[in-house]
Amino acid sequence: QVQLVESGGGLVQAGGSLRLSCAASGRTFSSSAMAWFRQAPGKEREFVSLIRWSGGWRYYADSVRGRFTISGDNAKNMVYLQMNSLKPEDTAVYYCAAGNVRVGDFANGMAYWGKGTLVTVSS
Repeated sequence: QVQLVESGGGLVQAGGSLRLSCAASGRTFSSSAMAWFRQAPGKEREFVSLIRWSGGWRYYADSVRGRFTISGDNAKNMVYLQMNSLKPEDTAVYYCAAGNVRVGDFANGMAYWGKGTLVTVSS
């Protein structure tokens, strides 16, 4: 079965940076997009960023636009999230996902999900 494994989470000071990685493994599969979501304690999961492999189209939530950058290597089934100028409100478990783009509801287009990596931003 396909597996997605996130890494790179940790504790960082406000204003600092972290780079998250997501590796897809297992049997061969193809997805038109990969994305990042996050869930803070006591909050609902929210969309962070998505990359569509065809054309390299990228989309960001307003809360992270200008601070986060999504990138990847489709041939290697890898996706990354460079997070700069981190704020305490960015603290959350970050989840990697893979699937297809569904306009208006990115989460429901994702067929595969990782188990998450914790990012904690201190003030």
